[in-house]
Amino acid sequence: FRESSASLSSACPEMLRAGCTAALVAILGLLLPSTDAFYLPGVAPRKYVQGEQLMVKANTLTSNLTPLQFDYYNIPFCEPKNGERALPENLGEVLAGERTETSAYQFHTNVSRLCKTACRRSWTPRQVDEYRDFAAAHFRANMRLDNLPGAELVVYRDQTGHEFVSYRLGYSLAEPSDKNASNFYVNNHLRFTIRYHDVQTKGTRMEKIEEPGALIVGFEVKAMSIDHQFEGKWNDACVKKNTCELFTCDPNTGPEPTAPKLVLKTHQKMDVVFTYDVLWVHSDVKWASRWDVYLQMQWQDDEIHWFSIVNSSVILLFLSGMVAMIMLRILRKDLYRYNQLDQSEEAREEAREETGWKLVYGDVFRPPKHASLLAVFIGSGVQVLGMSCCTITFAVLGFLSPSNRGSLLLVMILFFVFMGLPAGYVSAIFCKMFKGAGTDRLKNTVLTATLFPGVVFLIFFGLNLMIWGDQGTGAVPFGTLLALLLFWFALSLPLVFLGSFLGFRRDPVEPPVRTNAIPRQIPEQVWYMRSVPSVLMGGVLPFGVVFVELFFILSSIWQHRFYYLFGFMLLVLLILIVTCAEITIVMCYFQLCSEDYHWWWRSYVSSGCCSFYLFAYSLFYAKSKLQMARGVAVALYVGYMLIVSYSMFLITGSIGFLAAYWFVRKIYGAVKID
Repeated sequence: FRESSASLSSACPEMLRAGCTAALVAILGLLLPSTDAFYLPGVAPRKYVQGEQLMVKANTLTSNLTPLQFDYYNIPFCEPKNGERALPENLGEVLAGERTETSAYQFHTNVSRLCKTACRRSWTPRQVDEYRDFAAAHFRANMRLDNLPGAELVVYRDQTGHEFVSYRLGYSLAEPSDKNASNFYVNNHLRFTIRYHDVQTKGTRMEKIEEPGALIVGFEVKAMSIDHQFEGKWNDACVKKNTCELFTCDPNTGPEPTAPKLVLKTHQKMDVVFTYDVLWVHSDVKWASRWDVYLQMQWQDDEIHWFSIVNSSVILLFLSGMVAMIMLRILRKDLYRYNQLDQSEEAREEAREETGWKLVYGDVFRPPKHASLLAVFIGSGVQVLGMSCCTITFAVLGFLSPSNRGSLLLVMILFFVFMGLPAGYVSAIFCKMFKGAGTDRLKNTVLTATLFPGVVFLIFFGLNLMIWGDQGTGAVPFGTLLALLLFWFALSLPLVFLGSFLGFRRDPVEPPVRTNAIPRQIPEQVWYMRSVPSVLMGGVLPFGVVFVELFFILSSIWQHRFYYLFGFMLLVLLILIVTCAEITIVMCYFQLCSEDYHWWWRSYVSSGCCSFYLFAYSLFYAKSKLQMARGVAVALYVGYMLIVSYSMFLITGSIGFLAAYWFVRKIYGAVKID
């Protein structure tokens, strides 16, 4: 038993390390070709020379009130000379629903311009009404320059009355013309402020190895509404020649301060003239620090994060004290009295009757119902847990730059695929341990490979069909879905089969005590030790550890904020792992003391119940923070949160089960049975 137990405990980390290492090598192989000098993948600086033309990219239309995203040109904005053109995207961007296209705005390095005309568009009554719907839903247009997202400078005021400056991504499509926000002004004039850091190497030691140029360190957008007036009949040729004369916007002084605003007239045809300013402003901000303003948009976040860590640590200390009391005082005392050799047989029998957990030694390792499915859940949980740990560690090391869009989702997929190796291995070990319990090797392997990704794919495909029907940009092309399936068949499935093959080749793990032929009758349980109450109690503390950090994660997903505090996330994950292990050990001990030996599934579901509270909290978050009037938006939110909750169930359930399994083997391995 000691040899097989040691081999199980040592082999599992080895398989996890093997899967993580293989994924790390593959990711570095994909990212390293784009590196330059010592910079991390995808974040090498780009210098621009005087007068060089820049590409301004248009992204999707997003709103804090709905998870749906729409194409930038769903609104009849100005189009480039050759028409809008989709730009290449990686797999992570496509799955995240992000779309990038060319825009009609023309920038040249260090060339400032005022009141440049982009175009004049005639909107039909239907287009006007659609624009009003987007404005009423608080949609914002997003743009990028040199991989920096355009952001609007805003001034907030805290509870004490102090003002502070922050940024909001994108710019608003319209501004309300009254307090009820029933009427709007069209934001048809944009002022782009480009902050740059000038690199001059002449006369320095860097002259021979580095070229001079301008590094872009800031990209601000301010939207305004101007009812442009012009003389005579409009001629589109003036846009190309840059000769359009507007009474409300002077190329030398900029927009007229007293110019009237453009009222959005619903159910009517409208002619809209789009103009923009380009201002180049020198900045002392270094290129390496240009993302700081985006990552520090929420000024109070650090304090709340530290509060979350302290809150989680208090819960952890409380649980650690309980586990220490059980392990060091109660169990050691019970085992000493139970195993004393100089006791009479009558005294030893009396000691056995005093403590309930020793009475079920002949049934505690009896295989549970649906043992093969439990083995599959354990393997799937190890796969998702390994993916999460490796991804967060990868992010903490700084490889997942926010400028490398879609990299986080892409890395998660790759790590999940390579974690199929330890998933198949762990699932096979437990499947083989449940010998004689209706296990099937092929069935176990196939279920391990398909249980989690199959459910996720079905939900994702159903949501994708809804988004297709609603014409949202979040819909993933059918070709990409086929590519994902081929990727899964070609790499993920073989790795699971390989891990399963290695696991079934090992000797089965033998229990430390024999299992009786006749099951022991379980006495009537008090109400709080029954399945549902005990499971619900087991999930409270793990959720209490993560609920503060969960708020920021949900805000980054659904309110389009940047989340880059992966150090806090790693700390919370480590505390969550220890908390799930300890609460499951405590609940399992109480269950065995009440002479209930059906601990297998309950230990998995007990800590896994944290996902139930997570899903309930996500519904509360949606009701309090989001306004989703459309049915597709509600389905999208619920569907994705079901995927997140399902992942959380597998992670926490597997942690709890493995901890309870170690605990049960430990205490019953110390009992001397004649």
